[in-house]
Amino acid sequence: MVKTEKVDFIINDLDNATGKASKSTYSMEVSQLTTVLDALISIKEKQDAKVSFRYSCRMAICGSCSMVINGKPSLACNTRVALLNSKTVEVAPLRGQPILRGLVSDFDDFFKKHKSVKPWIVHKDSAEKFRDDKVYKQSDEERDRYLPFSGCIKCGLCLDACPVVNTEKGFVGPQALAQAYRYNEDTRDEGKSERLDYLDTLNGIWGCEYAGACSEVCPKSVDPALAIQLLKFDSIMQSSKRGQKPAKTEPGKK
Repeated sequence: MVKTEKVDFIINDLDNATGKASKSTYSMEVSQLTTVLDALISIKEKQDAKVSFRYSCRMAICGSCSMVINGKPSLACNTRVALLNSKTVEVAPLRGQPILRGLVSDFDDFFKKHKSVKPWIVHKDSAEKFRDDKVYKQSDEERDRYLPFSGCIKCGLCLDACPVVNTEKGFVGPQALAQAYRYNEDTRDEGKSERLDYLDTLNGIWGCEYAGACSEVCPKSVDPALAIQLLKFDSIMQSSKRGQKPAKTEPGKK
């Protein structure tokens, strides 16, 4: 027989129509293997159909079920209730994004900032994609330079943990910056100089205060804090070749 114990789940909600926040408490039996997502699904199916949250893969791959669990930005599918060592589990929507409903956050601004750093391989030859005679070979060493930063699942946990994102809304954020570094280090890419120019700002790399919280909460062990410091070094080296200049306020602005 599977051993279970009773746990209270406190779900924070926000009424978009009135702007009022509320809390609802639900009790249920959980086993050693029950995740927070399992519990939320059970609560929605058996106790309150109005409970709203986003999820998909249930395997910590899609990043959809990101939320704040007992004060820490986490993936609900990757958080076992038993390991929280608490008879009470409180869940809330991510604090760094607008709330659509319940535990569902609006990621429009997140993806806008992500796209702004051109997180793809840039080629200066626009006709290159129409030719099949070009081969981009990489050594193991070249691949390993960017591979540690390639695991991002765009869950947004790093933004929620970042103290700068939560106080300076113009800051592009650790997720986008880490992905900028990932593509800068790819030997197939030709957009490094352009990205560094774009991010050489107070809302870009120089807005980071190196709290390191982004790296602590990443469920895929990407290290955004390290990536940002490496971007700063690369930016300084690039600027030193041109003559020093002060950082701009907004990414892309002269």
